[in-house]
Amino acid sequence: MKLLFMFVAILGLSTFLIAGEGEFRNGSGNTIGYLKSDGAVRNSAGNTIGYFKSNGDVRDKSGNTIGSIESNGEIRGSAGNKSGKVMSDGSVRDSSGNTIGKVTSDGSVRNSAGNSIGRVTGDISKEQAAAFFFFFFSDLV
Repeated sequence: MKLLFMFVAILGLSTFLIAGEGEFRNGSGNTIGYLKSDGAVRNSAGNTIGYFKSNGDVRDKSGNTIGSIESNGEIRGSAGNKSGKVMSDGSVRDSSGNTIGKVTSDGSVRNSAGNSIGRVTGDISKEQAAAFFFFFFSDLV
């Protein structure tokens, strides 16, 4: 769950930016998803699994809000509860302030032990990477 939180946090901040396009890869280098310029999040088969909205909302494929990322980096669940925060250096902290991971400037996604667990390529921000893994690929955590 902590890893998932990290990715969600990082991805969420990007919703306040123009959506880029790129790929999300797991630790083995396999593409597991895509971000399209319209904010659609697609799985490796090309099916839309969710959306990143310009207001910070993260939505599932049916359009239901499953969380949000605020402009100050705070990550909130669907009930509005604070789940954590993305810091300016790419670190992701849980609601207690513990660092649970980081997205580095080269696109590597690392867990709290510093091990690489994924990567982003293309025009995807650190914030978008974290949010993607957090909201859509919780089984990686």
